Amino acid sequence: MSLRVLEPGALSLVQDLGRPGLGDLGVGPSGAFDRRALREANHLVGNPEGAAIVEALGGGLALVATAAHVVAVTGAAGPLTVDGTPVNSGRVLALRRGQVLRLGVPELGLRWTVAVGGGITVPPVLGSRSTDTLAALGPAPLSSGAELRVGVPADGVSLEAYPAALASGEVTVRVVLGPRDDWFTPAAVADLLSSPWRVDPVSDRIGVRLDGPALERARDGELESEPVLRGSIQVTTSGRPVVLGPDHPVTGGYPVIGVVVDPDTDLLAQVRPGDVVRFRRHRA
Repeated sequence: MSLRVLEPGALSLVQDLGRPGLGDLGVGPSGAFDRRALREANHLVGNPEGAAIVEALGGGLALVATAAHVVAVTGAAGPLTVDGTPVNSGRVLALRRGQVLRLGVPELGLRWTVAVGGGITVPPVLGSRSTDTLAALGPAPLSSGAELRVGVPADGVSLEAYPAALASGEVTVRVVLGPRDDWFTPAAVADLLSSPWRVDPVSDRIGVRLDGPALERARDGELESEPVLRGSIQVTTSGRPVVLGPDHPVTGGYPVIGVVVDPDTDLLAQVRPGDVVRFRRHRA
């Protein structure tokens, strides 16, 4: 059983929950950018929460079922069709052999998540089926004609619905200051927490780049490379912040002014160029 790729869209990747814990080998975690959407979609089709899915950037992905399958589409919000008939996201969909699922351009959010009953069974690399775009690990991005092998589905599916819970144009994420906030002036820290930060179009799975006031340093010099993690807010030499995504490098030399609380990094998977990100200080 499989799903065949008719059209791959802008960038469609196989993802699961990644390969955490391999930083000492120089391997980043990767995995789904919107992990909440992954868990929701897998729950709907009866998969274990970490089963491999397709994460599709923007619209244009078209998949044809080579056998009967149940699928679920979560994450972004926008037009979906099966053989040209509009269908709802956030619910189980039944595909008959030969039917085509098409994902339109999202009206809210940026990334679709597509799960299929049985999960996608591409060969794992270092224990994960995720594509790491920085390290070039895992399966290649989807291409026209590619066959996505599907495992044996579970007995049951969920009748629940997961409507997309996305804000239009602005999102607020919680941040814990440090470990290098002392490298910046108090005014810079205040600017980080009070300014509206615009998402730069060159953002990707490695990092969400933000435009706004330059964050002034309180000290000169270069920081020795040190470990970083998903959600780290690095400040480049231009004074602009970059929030690291799932395909981040395992070390970095830019000072980290703060770290986005881990669950809130899923929200950054859905921000679009020009959207506003705001940071709210979180005290554990």
